[in-house]
Amino acid sequence: MSPEEILAILHDIEARYGRERQVRWGARTLDLDLIAVGTRVLPDRAVFDRWLALDAARQTVETPPQLILPHPRMQDRAFVLVPLADVAADWRHPVLGKTIGEMLADLPSAARAEVVPID
Repeated sequence: MSPEEILAILHDIEARYGRERQVRWGARTLDLDLIAVGTRVLPDRAVFDRWLALDAARQTVETPPQLILPHPRMQDRAFVLVPLADVAADWRHPVLGKTIGEMLADLPSAARAEVVPID
């Protein structure tokens, strides 16, 4: 399947569980994201670089018109990296050149500590 087909399936699963996409980064019943597909950079390096460098204030209001891979914020999010370290710690980001473990180590320890297993 293409990354776009995978994302469509994830959105269908979210919808089956009551997810409604009304507010960017709003409360949701379920949030499934496609973080990466191998070493692909989509749609291309220039677009990826633009979204990677996007100012934090603009990130809350701008939505890319197409799928961006790897997810341009993955390296900033402990809630993404902590579980990924359990299953793919050696995966290397095709643009940043760092492994999941290295990106996780770059985060503040307080951010890492906030991610805890659900009992």
